[in-house]
Amino acid sequence: MDSALLLIILVVLLGLVFEFVNGFHDAANAIATVVATRVLTPGQAVLMAGALNFAGAMSGVAVATTVGKGIVDSNQVALDIVLAALVAAIVWDMITFYAALPTSSSHALIFGLIGAAVAAHGWGVVIPSGVQRTGFGVVYSPVLALVAGYLFMLSIYWLLRRASYTIVQRSFGRLQIISSAYMAFTHGGNDGQKTMGILALALFSGGYISEFHIPDWVKVTCAVSIGLGTAMGGWRIIKTMGVRITELKPVNGFAAETTAGTVIEVATRLGIPISTTHAISGAILGVGSTRRLSAVRWGIARRIVTAWVLTIPGCFLFGWGTLILLQAIGIRAR
Repeated sequence: MDSALLLIILVVLLGLVFEFVNGFHDAANAIATVVATRVLTPGQAVLMAGALNFAGAMSGVAVATTVGKGIVDSNQVALDIVLAALVAAIVWDMITFYAALPTSSSHALIFGLIGAAVAAHGWGVVIPSGVQRTGFGVVYSPVLALVAGYLFMLSIYWLLRRASYTIVQRSFGRLQIISSAYMAFTHGGNDGQKTMGILALALFSGGYISEFHIPDWVKVTCAVSIGLGTAMGGWRIIKTMGVRITELKPVNGFAAETTAGTVIEVATRLGIPISTTHAISGAILGVGSTRRLSAVRWGIARRIVTAWVLTIPGCFLFGWGTLILLQAIGIRAR
């Protein structure tokens, strides 16, 4: 077996590991609120989310195409660059997982790729329009989710102003199962496609496909990986998302999940790789703020925002440094 084949096998395996870690790390995005409000048990929630993550990941390739050929010039990307990006993203995910911080696996992967590509070819390899779309997503997802979540929660309060507390609790306990399922589906649709794009980029750069596209086996294996990762759950981050930011009741969980899911779904169909973590965090903050600003633990929110901000330069440097290290130990693919 030659070294090129070994390298592509390693890249594919690491890609699937990243997709699994993505699901594990971002399980909170889909199920934190439904677990926190005790509508579903943790076991029920993760099984439902895992299945719907799989379904969402199989629902399209627009985001995968953006990531695979819209961020850096695919004609200049070699397998060592993809390998460096995956290693950087996995390391970042594990660091933030143990710190119980819900950061973006998506932006870890994208900026790890940019860092590795720039280390190899300089800034000319970057496609400005693709990075601008990604940057728009960084701002778009939390801000829009926060504002929309706040307004949606206010509208629900107004519509139900004469309803009894018991009826509201019972009704939204059922409705939150639907909103959680919707959130899990959209999470798989956006996050599940990012690794598909990276693996397709690796296959194209290695000459294993003649033109850039997402092979069916890549779609299926990535969908299975993110589904299994979500089913395993990331309980430390679930606690941060579902309990520590603000107190949630079923009606609040429904509003947050519906808002975040819609923001993610629109971005997915437009091919914009956004952070599902940013979307659900912003929605929870917006929903929690409708009671009173002090109902939100803004200190926890500041830690989350700090982690978001650090992800971009941190993963860029991780990607850069990993490629330099790989080349230093003789792993090159030119």
